[in-house]
Amino acid sequence: MTGATILHLITMAVLIAAAASQAPPTKYINHTVGDNAGWFFNSTTNTTATNYSSWAGSQTFSLGDYLIFKTSSNQTVIQTYNLTTFRNCSIDDSFNNDTFVYNGGNTVFDQALTIIVPLTIQGPSYFFSDASDGIQCQHGLAFEINVNRGLGLPPSLNQPPPPTYREPPGPDSAYPPVTIPAGEEGTGNSGFKKGASVQVIACVCLFAFLAVNGGIF
Repeated sequence: MTGATILHLITMAVLIAAAASQAPPTKYINHTVGDNAGWFFNSTTNTTATNYSSWAGSQTFSLGDYLIFKTSSNQTVIQTYNLTTFRNCSIDDSFNNDTFVYNGGNTVFDQALTIIVPLTIQGPSYFFSDASDGIQCQHGLAFEINVNRGLGLPPSLNQPPPPTYREPPGPDSAYPPVTIPAGEEGTGNSGFKKGASVQVIACVCLFAFLAVNGGIF
């Protein structure tokens, strides 16, 4: 086997490996954050259970995947798309549409929690714990990811938002006016539209007024 043939085979192997590493995903993935270490912080030593940035760097994230945080109520889970919020380790200056706080509905200290976060927006996304006034985040309980398109959102996550809630009208509210477009007839109004005129209506109103005020008879 010549040197050129060996070089050609090596090149082909490298190309095949590269193509395989870039192959699109075939299913959605549940990523357990930190693997077996979970999402934990030791407040005595100010250390995290594992290096979460390294863990995130070893994963490939796509739309429709889930992050599974196996943790306790001693930590929080904050998801933000705001890089400033992430760097500040605080939600004080965040906005309602770019930062989400997950707590599982539990407020008891040291209670076990499993928090599930769907990945629904393509691009960078940041996660951290703001417990202990941001100290946990500052000492490594934080990571960032980049969400690829992958298979796209599944139907279960690709739903339009619910319509904006509107307060129903109270008893004193006026009914909105009903508009009948030109050339069309509203239900129950065909006689009015075809037979009535402004002059006829004016005469009827004048007659009723005079009758009430004793102007006739």
